Amino acid sequence: MSEHVAIIGVGWVGYRPSTPEVSYKELTYEAAVKAYADAGVDPRRDVDSFITVAEDFIEGTSIFDEYVPDQLGAVLKPVHTIGGDGLHGLATAYMLIRTGQNEIVVVEGHSKASNVVTLPEVTAYAQDPIINRPLGLNTDFIAGMEMNRYMFETGTTLEQCAAVLVKNRRNALRNPLAPYGADLTLDEVLAGPPLAWPLGRYEAAKHADGAIVIVLASEERARSLCDKPVWVIGVGWCNGAPSLESRVWGEVPYIQKAADMAYRQAGIRQPHLAIDFAELDDTYAYKELQHMEALGFCRPGEAGMLIEEGATEPDGEMPVNVSGGSLGMGNLLDASGLARALEVVLQLRGEAGQRQLDEVEVGLAQSWRGVPTTSGAVAILSN
Repeated sequence: MSEHVAIIGVGWVGYRPSTPEVSYKELTYEAAVKAYADAGVDPRRDVDSFITVAEDFIEGTSIFDEYVPDQLGAVLKPVHTIGGDGLHGLATAYMLIRTGQNEIVVVEGHSKASNVVTLPEVTAYAQDPIINRPLGLNTDFIAGMEMNRYMFETGTTLEQCAAVLVKNRRNALRNPLAPYGADLTLDEVLAGPPLAWPLGRYEAAKHADGAIVIVLASEERARSLCDKPVWVIGVGWCNGAPSLESRVWGEVPYIQKAADMAYRQAGIRQPHLAIDFAELDDTYAYKELQHMEALGFCRPGEAGMLIEEGATEPDGEMPVNVSGGSLGMGNLLDASGLARALEVVLQLRGEAGQRQLDEVEVGLAQSWRGVPTTSGAVAILSN
């Protein structure tokens, strides 16, 4: 068994609001070629297993994993389909290597959201078919209810939630991968049209197309293949119940439990001191605040104040979503968690360009599977 697991290669394509000139296979193929070149591996010779993170319903194809091998170089190799977010796939790869089952594993995630003409209707099918779906609630309405309860319980304000959007869209201006960079003011955001009160339309991440491929390896293979391995020092995940009538509104215990699992593995007791920066799910602006608190970066109700004080800015005490997050880079559906992990890898390798942070050693990536789920994952990476 391998005591340690490292990320030795990354490849990506995107991100753009629409990619009508290419298929999801072409997006994935290009990302895979880049990842294999970065890792110095031949997929047919060196890679033991492949993991794809996808939902059949969104892809429009049953048993979607059958359509993955060609573009990954995975023909006649083990392929696993993970019905979850990208970080769930990363955690699965980590376990395959730690247990000694495999030495090199590839994780793939992609989004071709522009192909889904009725995306709101498709995502609404994730709701309970007996109790919730007949009510006709869309995903944004459910998010608005959760935001309302979160604000009530913690005292978080509309202005603090809007400040997350302002920060992340501004950060995206320094990220060539991000299509939604903008220099907005707080007044412009607050004056925007409502989506599902108190949630504003601008505070929901727009979708984007793209693909990400990440190559992981055992310690022995990583040291022989890679000059700048990024070590996976902790992973955690938690799946709650999607039922609206039984959930704890306003809180995100699934992230607390996922974080506790990852922190134990990494030997972290004070995350706000041990972690240099974080890439968090911000599918909706308020979720970044929720997730900061659940991860133990601050106490409940304090995340909004940290935003106001500039603590989460690139030059702050705890930079959060320097990449622009999903609000700036786009919602990549099930690949969104891999986008967060990719940014952490680039930062730890010193390859983040204009948005590069100084002297970072430990970064955290966190994902949420989206409405109506209470499922998420956490990965802690170190150089």
